[in-house]
Amino acid sequence: MVSLKLASTETEREDAFTVRKAVFVEEQGVPIHIELDDLDQEAVHFIAYDGERPIAAGRIRDIGDGVGKVERVCVLPEYRGRHLGQQMMVMLEEHARKAGLSKIRLNAQNHAVPFYEKIGYTVTSPEFMDAGIPHRVMEKPI
Repeated sequence: MVSLKLASTETEREDAFTVRKAVFVEEQGVPIHIELDDLDQEAVHFIAYDGERPIAAGRIRDIGDGVGKVERVCVLPEYRGRHLGQQMMVMLEEHARKAGLSKIRLNAQNHAVPFYEKIGYTVTSPEFMDAGIPHRVMEKPI
């Protein structure tokens, strides 16, 4: 049984970090010191579980002017294609709305741009490199 939730305990936050390490560090080669950063302290984290197993994660930060920055959205490879990323984004957007934010901004890896476009995001920047991976800034009013 898959469940998504706000990571409200230290264990749930650590579970989110475990998923992020598996996807970004081990799978994509992002250095650990870039993946786990000081912004984790101010971000609100979300986690998805398959039973007890952490399988997806994401975070959001209020960056001012009514904008929430969604970051570190990831799903373990064997769980992709099951709409977990979309469910995670719905949860992050709901959190942002309840927090009084009016826009979501994110830096999408180029391969993920079509995923975000399908759920209403628009590219707002030229391509740029982050951790050696090409990205585009995307935004969506909420």
